[in-house]
Amino acid sequence: MQSLFLRILLLACLTSITTTELLSQQSQRSSTPTAEATGDESHNSNLLRQFNGSLQALVAKVSPAVVQIQTAGLAPLEAGKKSGVALIVRQRAIGSGVIVDPDGYIMTNAHVVEGAQRVRVVLPVPPSRSPLEITPVGKRQVLDAKVVGIHKETDLALLKIDGQHLPTLPLGTRRPVEPGELVFAIGSPEGLQNSVTMGVVSSVWRQPDPDNPMVYIQTDAPINPGNSGGPLVDLDGYIVGLNTFILSEGGGSEGLGFAIPARVVTFVYGNLRKYGHVHRTEIQAGAQTITSTLAAGLGLTQNWGVVISDVTPRGPADTAGLKLRDIVVAVDGRPILGLPGLTAALYLHAPDEAVRMEILRGNEKILLEVPALQYQDKTDQLADFIDPNNRIGRLGIYVMKFDDRLRAAMPDVRIPSGVVVLGQSLDVNALSGELHAGDIIHTVNQLPIQSVEQLRSALRQLKPGDPLILQIERQGQLQYIDSEME
Repeated sequence: MQSLFLRILLLACLTSITTTELLSQQSQRSSTPTAEATGDESHNSNLLRQFNGSLQALVAKVSPAVVQIQTAGLAPLEAGKKSGVALIVRQRAIGSGVIVDPDGYIMTNAHVVEGAQRVRVVLPVPPSRSPLEITPVGKRQVLDAKVVGIHKETDLALLKIDGQHLPTLPLGTRRPVEPGELVFAIGSPEGLQNSVTMGVVSSVWRQPDPDNPMVYIQTDAPINPGNSGGPLVDLDGYIVGLNTFILSEGGGSEGLGFAIPARVVTFVYGNLRKYGHVHRTEIQAGAQTITSTLAAGLGLTQNWGVVISDVTPRGPADTAGLKLRDIVVAVDGRPILGLPGLTAALYLHAPDEAVRMEILRGNEKILLEVPALQYQDKTDQLADFIDPNNRIGRLGIYVMKFDDRLRAAMPDVRIPSGVVVLGQSLDVNALSGELHAGDIIHTVNQLPIQSVEQLRSALRQLKPGDPLILQIERQGQLQYIDSEME
């Protein structure tokens, strides 16, 4: 029924004929067929063929830049019996991604690669027109990928594969996306690579959680598990958003799919590409969306917008005079209508300038100048210490001796010595994904490690196939990582 309605709708749009005219022409054709009626039918048929051809050309243009992402890692298995034993099994998952740079940079969802010990990218193959043209699975190009950075707040991640002159899709649309616009979701639902579905934009501003600033594009284009990280594109082949989740009672597509807007993807991509993490301004204050109940209970002067719910003592906001129950009216001259607007304004704020906040306190409007801080978590701070000369290619990591500078960034270390992992390099080896930023290497095959030089020396003594046992400290806990040298 939906397919029939869509065909009728497209026919009406393409021919610009009103319902009355359609009925009139149908009546005339049923009574006395004429050459004019036959010509109209031929014209309509040609228009539909042109529309069909344009869709095929669009898919052929877009599909080469959409990849399948395969991940593997260890996770606990939910046991059917209460045996008291935790079974750790190797689990595999499939997602999608889109190439955004010809040198092999790929954007996907953070949840697709988070916790993965190995990430692989399957490049698309040309579509087949017959069973004789299908590319065998063994001949598909599968490349190991490195996770350049992850941003959990937006559920985005940046990967890197070795490649040049790869097909890409442009990030950022030429114009704002509109409700009712035709869009296409491309990805690997249930592992079926380069599947294409069509639908419309249901909403361009959907905020499922009022206290979470993320907003999404809603679409009825069928999206299923495995589509995560794949692009949602418009008729011109521009990325409208990255598909990220669905609302479903049965687990399959029910026409409620959500994509991260292209502007957010562009911003996060730029930061992950440059820093390996996302820079954003922090004023050390909490805010939440105003509801009518909240406004009535707190005696607020308006029942919409954003209210300050927390102020860190002696932080920038507290020093500037921001108080609980203040309503944020504008930031840096941008009107604030909701929590997503406040978050976006802080992301876009220049790091070396004070945040100009216009707030409503009772019936009084007040202008505050709030000092800006650059928010980074501990692993983000470690990335700033990376020295290209301290790359350990055989382990695929950048490291640094634990010293006073790192002591300030890592105050809760259990054993304040050893070599700290600052981040992963693009080298692929047996330990890919097993060493994380913030890990401290204390021994290599029981040999104490106190410096980068000692780590290099210990690794030089090992031949391919030799056992490699690292004792590391991770979040205050000691553990061993075992592998073999490659």
